[in-house]
Amino acid sequence: MTTRIDTRFAALKKQRRSGFITFVMAGDPDPATSLDILKALPKAGADIIEIGMPFTDPMADGPAIQAAGLRALKAGMTLKKTLAMVRGFRKDDNATPLVLMGYYNPIYIYGVDKFLIDAKSAGVDGLIIVDLPPEEDTELCLPAMKAGLNFIRLATPTTDDKRLPAVLSNTSGFVYYVSITGITGSASADSTAVGEAVARIKRHTKLPVCVGFGIRTPEAARAIAEHADGAVVGTALVDALRGSLDSDGRATGGTVDAVAGLAAALAQGVRGAKQAAE
Repeated sequence: MTTRIDTRFAALKKQRRSGFITFVMAGDPDPATSLDILKALPKAGADIIEIGMPFTDPMADGPAIQAAGLRALKAGMTLKKTLAMVRGFRKDDNATPLVLMGYYNPIYIYGVDKFLIDAKSAGVDGLIIVDLPPEEDTELCLPAMKAGLNFIRLATPTTDDKRLPAVLSNTSGFVYYVSITGITGSASADSTAVGEAVARIKRHTKLPVCVGFGIRTPEAARAIAEHADGAVVGTALVDALRGSLDSDGRATGGTVDAVAGLAAALAQGVRGAKQAAE
């Protein structure tokens, strides 16, 4: 079964360019503004959008994304409302792939079977669940794939050749390579090291390899895009959003534009990359 993610990467391959993948937190700073941001991202050049599912204990996230999750929870965001937001986005856009990213706990509480049915019908294409290792594939990964959703796995600098096959075994859509050890937003990605890591992963899989964590500027996005099939930016966009809020943490007239403007600049960076020879 072909998903929107597969279709998008096939199109990118034809265009001989890397994809630009954006991350935003669902419901940050409030559900209505969050949906407006989501709708603005494809026009700004996002090829794929990751949507964070707010959670009270986001252990892999740095301060910026943790704060975004807390703002969203404070604004009343729930997993049910996140799926409603996806449905709202799909009214006008049936092409841009959407990936829900987060932790297993909210899905477990929602009920796995119900969640997969609702996510699929809302228009979700894939899942990135950072705290479910391959050993737990029967919990969510295998049911998700059966439901027609891509299950996207993270590989890190510490994922050695012995561990890689397990990480890749039931992965689909793309492989998300975390370019640094540590939490999101904590360091900058080294494009040379990333190039070597991407090449190593590609020896084990035919899936596209996208790189995230530590990409904050159009120049950094461009450098990563020269080695990878996609560059993922989250913290920088979340920081741009936070910087646009008023003193009470509420959205202003400039909030959507702050995020979309940075996304457009980053997209230009990605599109300016010369793809490494196949």
